[in-house]
Amino acid sequence: MTQPVLYKQSFLIAILAAVQAVVPAVVAVGTLYATITLFGHAFNSQAIVILAVLCLVLIQPPREVTTQLTTARLAAIGDVLFRWMLLLVVLLAIGYVTKSFAAYPRRIFLTWAVVTPVALAVVVLLMQEIMHRFLMGAFENRKAIFAGYNNSSLELARRLTSNPVMRLEVGGFFDDRSPDRLGMESDAKLIGTLSDLSAYVKEHGTDVIFIALPIRHVKRVMNLLDDLRDTTASIYYVPDIFVFDLIQARSGEIHGIPVVAMCETPFYGYRGVTKRLTDIALSVVILLLFLPVLLVVALMVKVSSPGPVIFKQRRYGLDGREIAVYKFRTMTVTEDGLQIRQASKTDSRITRIGGILRRTSMDELPQLINVLQGRMSLVGPRPHAVAHNEEYRKLIKGYMMRHKVLPGITGLAQVNGCRGETSQLEEMEARVNYDLDYLRRWTPMLDIKIILLTAVKVFRDDKAY
Repeated sequence: MTQPVLYKQSFLIAILAAVQAVVPAVVAVGTLYATITLFGHAFNSQAIVILAVLCLVLIQPPREVTTQLTTARLAAIGDVLFRWMLLLVVLLAIGYVTKSFAAYPRRIFLTWAVVTPVALAVVVLLMQEIMHRFLMGAFENRKAIFAGYNNSSLELARRLTSNPVMRLEVGGFFDDRSPDRLGMESDAKLIGTLSDLSAYVKEHGTDVIFIALPIRHVKRVMNLLDDLRDTTASIYYVPDIFVFDLIQARSGEIHGIPVVAMCETPFYGYRGVTKRLTDIALSVVILLLFLPVLLVVALMVKVSSPGPVIFKQRRYGLDGREIAVYKFRTMTVTEDGLQIRQASKTDSRITRIGGILRRTSMDELPQLINVLQGRMSLVGPRPHAVAHNEEYRKLIKGYMMRHKVLPGITGLAQVNGCRGETSQLEEMEARVNYDLDYLRRWTPMLDIKIILLTAVKVFRDDKAY
């Protein structure tokens, strides 16, 4: 959607975007051909076709040119590496089923798997630089103005001004209120009132107009559109999103009707598939690695005190539906009623073995079964007991929004020190704020970061008891 705002020669943009879409496949096929040739093996055309198709599907740059150009280099490399790992997983699965790669020794595959992402990262950064230089030199800046002054229009104007890639010169703002009443910032310029806007556009050859009037002022927006019908300017409506606490906000359409998602799960489309595949793959690996440990722990729990080895407790999962969460039993009781007392540092209910398990978080390992069942994820908001949910949902605004995603074994709140007993309401509020922040800014790299931080903090967390 952004490209028509910025560039008139969209055909050239389409050509460049098409080249960028094809380049990863060319690089991956080229490095595979070079590796096979280097090791003296014959070329398998079937394997090449499979690889090329997967590259075109899985290793794609952002759809909008402006997104590609404004992405930080480190973030771009991280995105390439993540997509490459996903491609390898899919490729191995296809190769296992079709036997397409059976003719090649492991050293060929390993060499290619290590060399190719380096080449891809270099090529992606090079293409970014080429497109940046081309776009910066090929097109003239376009002139933009804003009808309405508010937080959203000011923030958008600042981002356009501070980023030369956007190729827009912001002339200023039109609003019926005075600068004093608006509380106008020093870097903003009030050109005139809304009634002056149409004449200004015709006189100064404005290219783009952003209408940032409140939704309740529909009549004024309609009047503006009528006044601007005899101009050639592109017109866009900018809702004042800062009025709302948005989670994964995005625009789209349903059967041709424009809609704006204001609170939604981040795991839609390929994101959800990526998240689920990662959960399954890592859970299986961890379970296999820790299987001897799980058996030893189960035996220790069984002989240390009377009661079941696995403790099941009702908690809220995706969309607030009840699920049964598994843990190694660490207490002499198995509470799951309307009233549940949180564990404290000197809790007499915790067994000797249970204390060790809780401090090292090993009591959480059975939840890997929950992950494989699809009831939980490796990373997400920690699930609370039903009794605690019913208590805090009445006290904390937005509490239930954390259930827009699967609950996790670990989460952003836990690696930031929000775990253990929540004796004060403020402690639970802090935990919920981290959970909602996770929903707002989720990326695959954030999940990986949280998993690594969890591994580091396991033996260093004084709140685990």
